[in-house]
Amino acid sequence: MQKTSARLLSLLSLLQARRDWPGALLAERLGVSPRTVRRDVDRLRELGYPIASAKGPDGGYRLDAGSDLPPLLFDDEQAVALAVALRIATTNGAGVEDAAARALHTVRQVMPARLRRRIDSLQVTAVEPPNARPNPQVDSGVLMALGAAVHAREVLRFDYVPVSPPENGRGDEGPPRRVEPHHLVTWAGRWYLVAWDLDRADWRTFRADRIAPRTPTGPRFTPRELPGGDVGAFVLNRFQGADGGSGGWPCRGEVILALPADAVSRYTRDGIVEELGPDRCRLVLGSWSWTALAAALGRFDADMEIVGPERLREACARLARRYTAAAGGTPGGRPRTRPVP
Repeated sequence: MQKTSARLLSLLSLLQARRDWPGALLAERLGVSPRTVRRDVDRLRELGYPIASAKGPDGGYRLDAGSDLPPLLFDDEQAVALAVALRIATTNGAGVEDAAARALHTVRQVMPARLRRRIDSLQVTAVEPPNARPNPQVDSGVLMALGAAVHAREVLRFDYVPVSPPENGRGDEGPPRRVEPHHLVTWAGRWYLVAWDLDRADWRTFRADRIAPRTPTGPRFTPRELPGGDVGAFVLNRFQGADGGSGGWPCRGEVILALPADAVSRYTRDGIVEELGPDRCRLVLGSWSWTALAAALGRFDADMEIVGPERLREACARLARRYTAAAGGTPGGRPRTRPVP
């Protein structure tokens, strides 16, 4: 039989593994009598663990949530997963970076050496592109309020702060927004709320760093069906310029490039590449505008044949005229000599 301290840890681990445990099954798993299980449960209660007893012929126990956070037990994989999640949380812009770093330090302190070496080998550094604006930080309290409204399905009221507030710190934001919140999502390092705007009768995405929630929340609502049914596809299409839940980029064209398919596919995130030969492929690509699409195709630095549509041909011709003028207006691209003003 295990010593009392070891048996208590084993009992606690079992109680954390599933919601309800019959007393007889706990006794069998621990190799003790049901009476010993009852005594051990009482010891855990004295240590602050909220363990509820189930009545009935079989009896049973359940580890409930309490007002305080008692010590927890993790297996090796759970401990490593927790440490990795905390490491990533220090770079995600959710406004919990400092708390995550302190929690990671606390977890690391009590880890055995074999696990400490594993998490110490994972070093995460957030690298911003040159001249990129840092992602705005979101107050963790705002995220919790938004998440709570989504979970409770309650109408949310909030002020939507302008991107560039006036110097006096007060702007004419208008009346509070009233929405039915559906999803809290992240996109490119920023947090967004996907919601049905009650006053505009349409789906909207709101930047969480610009939301100032008002209390109390409104009445409960029955969730509407999100266009397309999938929040990932909905957000992707919204940021690609599509109004509904499907449709993708508003401008989409098809060309044949004088390049191998594998060379093109490495630099195409959401395009479709089809191999036509050893040095020839078909590319279907989308963008915000036809001019932007024409410029994106030009970066492959290869001969191309435009399959369609006609607006893509027009955009390529328009860019060609601009580039020719920028190069000096001569067919060979040699700039004219002009006097310095």
